[in-house]
Amino acid sequence: MTSYQLFATTPKAMEGILATELEALGAQQIQHKMAGVAFKGDLAMAYKACLWSRTANRILLLLGSFEVKSQQDLYNGVQKINWFEHLKPDDSLAVSFSSKNNPAINNTHFGALKVKDAIVDQMRTKFNKRPNIDTERPSIRVNVYLHNETAQISLDLSGESLHRRGYRDVSIAAPIKENLAAAILLRSGWPKIAAQGGSLLDPMCGSGTMLLEGAMIAADYAPGLLREYYGFLGWKKHDAALWQSLLDEAKQRRDIGISKLPPIVGFDQDRRTVAAAVQHVENAGLQGKIHIEKREINDAAAAESWPKGLIACNPPYGERLGDEAETAELYRRFGDILKSRFVGWQATMIISNPELGFRLGVRSQKPITLFNGALECKLLRFNLEERGFFEPKAKSQEERLEQISRRSETEQPDSQAEMFGNRLRKNLKKLSKWAKQNQVNCYRVYDADLPEYAVAVDIYQGEQTWVNVQEYESPKTIDPHKANQRLAGAMAEIPKVLGIPREQVFLKIRRKQKNTDQYEKQGDSGRFHIIEEGGCKFWVNFEDYLDTGIFLDHRPIRLTIQQQAEGKRFLNLFAYTGSASVHAAIGGAISSVTVDMSNTYLDWAKRNFDLNSIRGDHKLVRANCLEWLAEQAGQKVKQQFDLIFLDPPTFSNSKKMDDAFDIQNDHVQILKHASELLANNGILYFSTNFRRFKMDYDALADLKIEDISASTIGEDFARDAKIHYCWKISR
Repeated sequence: MTSYQLFATTPKAMEGILATELEALGAQQIQHKMAGVAFKGDLAMAYKACLWSRTANRILLLLGSFEVKSQQDLYNGVQKINWFEHLKPDDSLAVSFSSKNNPAINNTHFGALKVKDAIVDQMRTKFNKRPNIDTERPSIRVNVYLHNETAQISLDLSGESLHRRGYRDVSIAAPIKENLAAAILLRSGWPKIAAQGGSLLDPMCGSGTMLLEGAMIAADYAPGLLREYYGFLGWKKHDAALWQSLLDEAKQRRDIGISKLPPIVGFDQDRRTVAAAVQHVENAGLQGKIHIEKREINDAAAAESWPKGLIACNPPYGERLGDEAETAELYRRFGDILKSRFVGWQATMIISNPELGFRLGVRSQKPITLFNGALECKLLRFNLEERGFFEPKAKSQEERLEQISRRSETEQPDSQAEMFGNRLRKNLKKLSKWAKQNQVNCYRVYDADLPEYAVAVDIYQGEQTWVNVQEYESPKTIDPHKANQRLAGAMAEIPKVLGIPREQVFLKIRRKQKNTDQYEKQGDSGRFHIIEEGGCKFWVNFEDYLDTGIFLDHRPIRLTIQQQAEGKRFLNLFAYTGSASVHAAIGGAISSVTVDMSNTYLDWAKRNFDLNSIRGDHKLVRANCLEWLAEQAGQKVKQQFDLIFLDPPTFSNSKKMDDAFDIQNDHVQILKHASELLANNGILYFSTNFRRFKMDYDALADLKIEDISASTIGEDFARDAKIHYCWKISR
């Protein structure tokens, strides 16, 4: 039989698991690549990869590769392929196009059109008839990857991502995709545990993804068996008999495997997600094989009849809605439950913050890096044995800050600390002049300018001057004692350079990668102070939260909103403490709607409104912004806004939200919904702090999108051009 060059895509860091899968299926000449695996095989092998791979996203069949130095090169290269072998003139097609580092074609939408034109022109020339375009379920889907000056053109045999198994209600998203759940279970030894009759328990099961993937693995149930559509079904070379034989074999293996399933059980505290999980189990034909019930995490326990096995879950990570302390407490309680009720079991979980894993009080094996969407996470695996249990006694952040504060009062200045002081003094001389000329009262004066002193120093001027210092978490290669010594040296220099008392300098630790930290509760001092910006007053707090209540890097966009707000209807989404809404109201907005999920920050926003004597049609709405937006966009008569500010978190899998939110994966939908609420000539400002964010211009082609990031970064943040990105969007 013909041997094909194939490529399976997968999320980053899952390439090794995928390669093992493909090898077991009979793939040849396997090569690990970034976010995928190249291999060779016949048509049966290609079909098996589509049907049986639990971790792949797509299976691509390479048709050819060629050099592209111009737009015409792309057209000519596609034309050299004999498309009559792959589709009929009355078939349909779709083109997926991606480009990297090719100056001739950097617009993916244009590239896709060029490829489509080449195929259509070839068919029209011979048959005087052209194929239709169908972006949903075409007869064939053509995939083009242009890297530097080399284009690879393939058939997408999967048609749509293989993580879509066919059992999930399409209206119910999951905090993790099915192939990530499968990878977690495979890396945690679930196949061996299941073969030995061990149980699987997910005490925070949500809509049941982990349980269903676990059941499919244990039952030898092909993950693609329920899918109705594949990209090869309309392909001219499709071998229907071969495919049917593979389906028949898979069904037989499933039926045998289901009869031997070990106990698989899920608990969740939310009645709606339990109902969704039960429906998904029924959709998969596994009713009676997976037990799901509504049960609080505190009540999680195994029945005596369940053999010891694996506890697997995707707990909430904590996110930008003010529940970090609540999440930490959840992990502590969960750790106590594991240690008291599940001795002898194994456990696995994926988390974004290793500190939360430490709260469990159970020593883990070496963490494994995986990615949940764009968010880097760690897979923790535990043997629940008493010798691995401990009581977390790490020094609290408050104790460490107190220690550094005491040391800073007695620290003898060294040459490096003086070097930090000199740089701070130099920055202050320049920026204080700029701040005075531009009537800026709060600004960043230092931001890790010297690698040895990785702190951000922000000046706040009100009835007196305060300094907010944020320490960036040191790399593991830096000796903690040395890091503390340097930090103490910096804390000693700051009040000297700025000429203020030590008690007006506040220190906090900002760990890397957490989009949630600005909301983490730090204390309960309740001490608030008033600062002014652009004629608006705001309450700030330097002790109780990691961020102060106002994001200084967003100052230019807030002032822009104020300047444009007169006579406008304003919408502020993911509003935090409502500072943008205050600017809009002071700027003359006739109405505003301020939406956030956190009561804490909406109360803070109300205090900011009262401080500025804001009255009239200015509403504060407590809601999940994603749900609120979707609901408003779905109304026949929609609310209309002339000005919208949208600043979402990078990632959230909070239990307060039904679905996980990932700004990279979900920005298209949220921007479409928000744009539907724009009045004629309305403007939407969209901002994100995710440094690796890429705007999907092609999917938003019906919107006018202008990158205004450079103009929204003030002089005090100019040293860090990626502090945030911002776009001006209109219909």
